[in-house]
Amino acid sequence: MARQMPPVDVVIVGMGWTGGIAARELAGTGLRIVGLERGRFRDTIPDFTAPNALDELRYSVRGDMFQDLSKETVTFRNAPNETALPMRRLGAFLPGTGLGGAGMHWNGQTYRFQPADFQLRSHIEKRYGKDRIDDDLSIQDWGVTYDELEPSYDKFEYVCGISGKAGNVQGKIQAGGNPFEGPRQRDYPTPPLNIGYAGSLFSETARSLGYHPFPTPAANLSQAYVNPDGVELGVCTYCGFCERFGCYNWSKSSPLNTVLPIAMRNPNFELRCEAHVTRVNMSKDGKTATGVTYVDANGIETFQPAALVLLCAFQFHNVRLMLVSGIGKPYDPAKGEGVVGRNFAYQTVASVVTFFEDKRFNTFAGAGAMGPTMDDFNSDNFDHDKVDFIGGGYLAVHTTGARPITQVHLPPGTPRWGAKWKQALHQWYDRSFAIGCQGSSMARKQNYIDIDPTYRDIYGVPLARMTFDFAPNDIRMREFLIDKMIGIAKALKPTHMMASRPPVPFSIVPYQTTHVTGGAIMGTDPQTSAVNRYLQSWDVPNVFSIGASAFPQNAGYNPTDTVGALAYWSLDAIKSRYLPNPGKLM
Repeated sequence: MARQMPPVDVVIVGMGWTGGIAARELAGTGLRIVGLERGRFRDTIPDFTAPNALDELRYSVRGDMFQDLSKETVTFRNAPNETALPMRRLGAFLPGTGLGGAGMHWNGQTYRFQPADFQLRSHIEKRYGKDRIDDDLSIQDWGVTYDELEPSYDKFEYVCGISGKAGNVQGKIQAGGNPFEGPRQRDYPTPPLNIGYAGSLFSETARSLGYHPFPTPAANLSQAYVNPDGVELGVCTYCGFCERFGCYNWSKSSPLNTVLPIAMRNPNFELRCEAHVTRVNMSKDGKTATGVTYVDANGIETFQPAALVLLCAFQFHNVRLMLVSGIGKPYDPAKGEGVVGRNFAYQTVASVVTFFEDKRFNTFAGAGAMGPTMDDFNSDNFDHDKVDFIGGGYLAVHTTGARPITQVHLPPGTPRWGAKWKQALHQWYDRSFAIGCQGSSMARKQNYIDIDPTYRDIYGVPLARMTFDFAPNDIRMREFLIDKMIGIAKALKPTHMMASRPPVPFSIVPYQTTHVTGGAIMGTDPQTSAVNRYLQSWDVPNVFSIGASAFPQNAGYNPTDTVGALAYWSLDAIKSRYLPNPGKLM
């Protein structure tokens, strides 16, 4: 029998970005709150002090901050008629573990989704007609608009001190920013990062071709900053160790240096690390959550009673917990029924690498979001009547560093080892840069998450099973973006260039991006969404599932800004509407 803890008002599962925001926003309510994090406790000091934090082998190659797949993993297949096998080695995506979650090792690129992205199906049908959407796609509107989320975007960006240049302030286009963005109420809290030689060369060339590059909005701060809660953040040193690393300088915004310090000052908040949640406990009638069960650091099964359960774990962990706990009807692709697991989506990426015999770029001086982006072919910013797909993506040159193990580009035909490899490395190190695209991923009827019938984790809980392959629509979109990147690359006049794209069908082996979304999607219809527009379960009103699992499909941007905005949007509804009168918000 599980050990039982004293009951609390709120239990938060997962203490990354969304869990940290939830704990911070509820700090002033007087409620008794417990936050459960399956990984260990950590902080900038002593965990990320220099030079130990700048260890490429430990963090980037061996994945010190990532999920331990020997304890828990996912199974994967491309199609429902295949047998799924466990992911034994981290590959396509890198879920985090430990306090702060994946918000510790992110790059810091902080884009807002476009207004059209939130009303995708209705927007496409109105502008292009219903026949423009492939039959295999299950895209839908979010149930919330950009205008409704804008104050939440603004709040997240000011909590993080995002560095950037607005392109649209209250409907007025601003020089130097992104002219395609939705209107914002004010500029970013700090100015843009510096842009290196590679990014400047790309921007100059893109402008000459009629495009509109702008500084990437960055959680790597361009100057020292004090956020609205009085938390101090430092200025980025361009060390080149953002992605896959924690920041030693308090200059990359993360849950540890923004929201969690405020939450942990609250005497009513208790943080428990190394607490691995295995299920949400339900009442006998299955209509109310009674708390959660977790296994602590000593292997003791523990029941934490709670009046309100907030699922704030990584995307597929939220979905898995709902499935194993019986919260909502599981999705059945054969019947087209059910909602939990539906609309699993990813990101459609590619790059074109350019090499220059006569130039050096000092790319070792970088930051996770350092460089320019252009949105000319993102979302519906261009006429889709002339193409055979919907969606799009941004093109960018991000100078994130030039780490010698994982960030070296060598020309086509270079041997993978030996004397000629060393010679090529000597010749081309710091003489190349990549133009990358981050493309949308349209939800597809055949792509979903369910419970694996065979494999279990070390606690005996069935694993989540992913069924995913790229939609034909997205492959066509990616080739379009590659053509645009090649056009810009040719204008740069490089010595060599090469295009790179992930394999088709989708492979879980090579890293692509950690931007997995969907599975517990939001909406206004309980027949097609697992949670309502406030991220509250339709079936169990005292459970909210907050995070990228709520995305009905993925746009052509990094998701973190939207994850943060949705968290603030949901917590505002919880505080203003649910807590005064617990029950269904819709």
